[in-house]
Amino acid sequence: MLDFVDETLVGAADRWLADFETALAGGGDMAALFLDDGYWRDILALTWHMTTVKGVDEIGAALAAAGDAGATGFRVDPARTPPRRVSRAGREVVEAIFAFETATGQCDGVLRLAPDPADAGTLKAWTLMTALEGIKGHEESVNGARPKGEAYSRNFRGPNWQDQRDAEMAFADRDPAVLVVGGGQAGLSIAARLGQLGVDTLIVDRLPRIGDNWRTRYHALTLHNQVQVNHLPYMPFPPGWPTYIPKDKLAGWFEAYVEAMELNYWTGTELVGASYDEGAGLWDVELKRDGETRTMRPRHVVMATGVSGIPHVPEIDGLEKFQGQVVHSSRYTDGEDWTGRRAIVIGTGNSGHDIAQDLASAGADVTLVQRSPTLVVNIEPGAQLPYTLYEEGPPLEDCDLIVTGIPHAISRETHIQLTAKAKELDQPLLDGLAEKGFRLDFGDDGSGWQFKYLTRGGGYYFNVGASDMIVDGRIRLIQFSDIQDFDAAGVVTGEGALPADVIVLATGWKPQEVLVERLFGADVAAQVGPVWGFDEIDGTEELRNMYLRTAQRGLWFIAGSLAQCRINSKYLALQIKASEEGLIEPVLPAA
Repeated sequence: MLDFVDETLVGAADRWLADFETALAGGGDMAALFLDDGYWRDILALTWHMTTVKGVDEIGAALAAAGDAGATGFRVDPARTPPRRVSRAGREVVEAIFAFETATGQCDGVLRLAPDPADAGTLKAWTLMTALEGIKGHEESVNGARPKGEAYSRNFRGPNWQDQRDAEMAFADRDPAVLVVGGGQAGLSIAARLGQLGVDTLIVDRLPRIGDNWRTRYHALTLHNQVQVNHLPYMPFPPGWPTYIPKDKLAGWFEAYVEAMELNYWTGTELVGASYDEGAGLWDVELKRDGETRTMRPRHVVMATGVSGIPHVPEIDGLEKFQGQVVHSSRYTDGEDWTGRRAIVIGTGNSGHDIAQDLASAGADVTLVQRSPTLVVNIEPGAQLPYTLYEEGPPLEDCDLIVTGIPHAISRETHIQLTAKAKELDQPLLDGLAEKGFRLDFGDDGSGWQFKYLTRGGGYYFNVGASDMIVDGRIRLIQFSDIQDFDAAGVVTGEGALPADVIVLATGWKPQEVLVERLFGADVAAQVGPVWGFDEIDGTEELRNMYLRTAQRGLWFIAGSLAQCRINSKYLALQIKASEEGLIEPVLPAA
């Protein structure tokens, strides 16, 4: 925590919060508390929804429509990072973390105050975020509320801890309340959160070993963002871990995490299909494990299979003529398999670049094929600029709350500024790529890689060397439009034949709704609609069907980076727990 406390800033924030509480209770002027371009983002605290509202009149109406949640006790939280002056999206503000409570929960939030030039510089809210932290009477079993362990440590004749864990893992006499499909960072995060809330949960993953979703990826893979951003809930990485975690090291940590957090996890288990029994309020889920089929009836299914779960293998005219090996990037393993041979990699996102670099470093002759303009940013410092908050001193939990308290519209403005700065830092590299004919793109309105990820799940590359290899000619570059045809030996271009032994399709993934239709049927897929991305960028957007209730009762989604899963698993778990306790229905209310 930052040691210095400016009592003047504490007083300013506390006065605003007191006025806000009065106005919320109907005793004050809510419109006088917000700037005209202000935002309110609520995460479950007052609306049991994730919603963002922009504009002083709209905020007043939304708060009035939220009803009486019994919100009281608004105050700067003395246990958190104290109020301080910061710059957000180029605006100087006073940023304060606060606490309050409602009739059902303990809550926190982030307030950003800025002077209103139209009102003699009075400090008003530019952004306000209110978030549910915990449900009263159903707090997490951590710290002082941790289990004592007496049930097995003092009963010498009864089952010990391992006996109990084996029974819990077997699910021989029960079905879980929650079935989590996918055992990567999303599945582990939500299962850990639910476990601490006392919700019986089972993770299933089709791969044979915990961590295989990272372990089985290409040999040279490491994470592209830094370790301090990537912790899982409750168990931060050891302080001596490398800045960029190798994929096998992360896979091993996933195994240790499952053991330490006592997560119920079935490997080698595939979800074949599921249907919802409206009358019973349960899913009929068919699982295939070790050649046998098991039907389970959980109340909730959480899809934790990633932003997109099925490899996208496009139909490329003429490719069927090629007699060499064709492999999607999801099945690529190691460049050493192709030493001294010729490779063509189609696609210029992170996977395409990394695979091309791995092949070239192993001594293959490599051609990279660009299908569409791609954002390129050096991994340091440009790609890490959005994470500077995590190096400034606030604890991880405070950083997460601060980030959550930034509406997407303001985050987008921030990323436009950071992208411009990164371009300036990377200009020599970008010029070199342009000279080679590489088509560069910096996102809509220059909003950068983060919003490419949030809107389409890719379309960018964090340069860890492949771009330099393109510039100096170690990796050949052609455009997809240069390909006239394929033949048995490789690619035919206007410049002549380009022979190959292997063609790697780094062509990305199909959207989540394709997997939803495959597993749950067309009706459920149509009812839920698109998953991930935004319907439109209008200043009030939230990710579609992600981390919150959907139109299909008992069907939930979680995906994203380790940081996104760590942060949003809390809010997803609270909604599932609330539905288990009868506080909310596990389906999105009709508009």
